[in-house]
Amino acid sequence: MTAENPTGPLGGHLDDDDFPAYTMGRAAEMLGTTQGFLRAIGEARLITPLRSAGGHRRYSRYQLRVAARARELVDQGTPIESACRIVILEDQLEEAQRINAEYRRAAEATDR
Repeated sequence: MTAENPTGPLGGHLDDDDFPAYTMGRAAEMLGTTQGFLRAIGEARLITPLRSAGGHRRYSRYQLRVAARARELVDQGTPIESACRIVILEDQLEEAQRINAEYRRAAEATDR
């Protein structure tokens, strides 16, 4: 088995944060929450789980991190809809800051 052509049950997805590896039950267990919470943040469009061939929700590690952040806010008393909006805005801000940093690096490179 090589890194270029991984084989096995996960097909080389062990390092893929976006691979939908976790069932709803396992995801809820890992987050210490209920399946209803996962459904609620899905309905609020914070995360959109992929579906297995049988139609079951499957979550990635990235989605679990997002859900964990929403749970932190809910645990602090923030309504779930507001928590989801905050997490979305935090994500958008992080992306904007990343893009801004790239523009700055490009501008500095052209100034030299």
